[in-house]
Order: sequence, then structure tokens, then C-alpha cells
Amino acid sequence: MDGIFDGYRVLLAPMAGVTDVALRALCREQGADMCFTEMVSAKGLSYANEKTRHLLALAPGEERVAVQLFGHEPAVMASQAAWIEDAMGESLAYLDVNMGCPARKIVSKGDGSALMRDPDLASSIVGAVKGAVSCPVTAKFRRGWAEGDETAPDFARRLEGAGADAVCVHGRYALQLYRGRADWGAIRRVREAVSIPVVGNGDVRSGADAVRLAGETGCDAVMIARGAEGNPWLFAQVKAALAGEPEPAAPTVAERVAMARRHARLLAQREGRSIVRMRKHAMWYVAGLPGAAAARGRLNYCVTPEDFDAVFDELLAEAAAHGAA
Repeated sequence: MDGIFDGYRVLLAPMAGVTDVALRALCREQGADMCFTEMVSAKGLSYANEKTRHLLALAPGEERVAVQLFGHEPAVMASQAAWIEDAMGESLAYLDVNMGCPARKIVSKGDGSALMRDPDLASSIVGAVKGAVSCPVTAKFRRGWAEGDETAPDFARRLEGAGADAVCVHGRYALQLYRGRADWGAIRRVREAVSIPVVGNGDVRSGADAVRLAGETGCDAVMIARGAEGNPWLFAQVKAALAGEPEPAAPTVAERVAMARRHARLLAQREGRSIVRMRKHAMWYVAGLPGAAAARGRLNYCVTPEDFDAVFDELLAEAAAHGAA
């Protein structure tokens, strides 16, 4: 591999409300080469919004991070990219422009994957950001906007021409949301269309998946998104599989609960005792465990680390009763 992905082959995707400092710290421990922040609003930064700036904080043990910026105004995107680079210095690995988020509240404002409907605007954003910073600039997008209309290869060429240092492709259409399977062939076709590095994304949930994705597409790096929810161990499994080594064993019930407790405490260290956002993470960690269905209802009322601990203790007791601890 060459370019900006030297040594960065397995990446944690940017996910709003998910890739917080706690999850990033745990994924890095398990082998993620680089992690992305949650999506950062350029408009929010331009208003000096402290809630938005908080998303740029480094995770414990994280020396460098990639920042994903979203917006649809070239001048605003460029000015805020420059501010991020100045504020973060060497801790900024690279800036990624979000052109793939399909959420209605994002695309309704012309942001995220809505930019795939306007390649001229998308290209001008990449060009503006590239001209405002010295760090590498990448873009993440989807197979296309409307189902059945694959535009990713041409879109990638346009962004390459605008100065993008690399692109990341998710193998679903924007209007497809997360239904069905990601088409990795679209990633291969982008890889064949451009000379810059290409990251493959979509449906990587095991080491074997990552090996197949890399083999079928020729992508330079693998990005993991939903597969990492409640499962930081996936990175160790993927790293081993890509290296041709045996994958580590799946975590035990006790290991899953211990990791969930750590996640809660890492969040509390940054956000205070009220860690409501831990609820969804906890549900991912305990999915499929004995008693998980009943635990979900109780998790919805948890606020503090001790609240979560009480539910985790009950789950461990339930697992032991079923001989699954």
C-alpha cells in the first residue's frame, strides 16, 4: 500500500452518536489502525458550538484521529476544515468529507449523500477543503443515490480530479439505507476507475468478511461500521485474518460484560455521571445473551455507571444459571 493508508489498513467508520471517545479507545486497543470521530457539522463549528467542538476530543490513548466533516457550502466547509487543522495540529490524521450519510435529517438539508445528486457541488467542496488545509482530504460516499443507478465510479473520478487524496465507498445506494446486502462489486469498480487509494465499506462482520472484501475489490483499506457496535473484538479478528493468522476466540459472556462496564466508565469520565448514550451501546454488548430481552427494558432506564452495573450483574447471574458465563 502507498499514500495516506500506510499502516492504516483497518479503520473504524465515522458513525453519529456511536464512535464516541469510549468506543474509539476500545477499538484502538483491539487493533483498529485509525478511528473516525462522529460526524462533525461544519455549520455547527462556524457558530462556535461547544457541543460540536466536543466531538473533536481525542479518546484515551488516541494520539491521532480522522475527522469527518459534513455540510454543503464550500466556503463554510473550507473555513471550518482550516480551523480544525489549526486547533488539532499533529493529532489530526486527515479530514474526510461526508457524502454518504443517508439519514433524512442530513440529506434534507443537502448534506451527506444528497451531494451525490450534485457532482459539481461535491467536487467544489473537495477542492475548497483541499485548498484550505495541508493534511490529506478524503471523501466517503455510496454506490449512488437512487437504487439501480450506480454513479460511484464517475463520482470518484470527479472527486479525484478535485484533489481528493483517497475515497471510501459503501456498497449500498443512499435510498437503500441499510437494507439488503452491500454490493462489493461497486467498490471494485471504483478501485478500477481511480488511481488514488480506495477504502471498502459495508457488511464487514468477521475476519473472513474482511479478507473477502479485500480480495474481491482490491481496496487499500477496510472500514468497519455497524459490525463494531458492541463488538470491539472484531478489529483483532480482522487484523489476524488479513495477516493470515488464526483469529482470536469470540469473547465470553464475562468478557462482553466487562467490556461494557469499561465503556460505561470511559463515557462517565468524559461526560459525567449521566451517560444516557450508553444505553444503546449496552444493548449491543448484551445482544443474544441469556436474559438480554428482559434486560433491554431495564437498560432504557439506566443513567449512571452503577445503574448499568446492576443490570450487568443480573445478566451475569442469568448466564451462570444457564451455564453460559
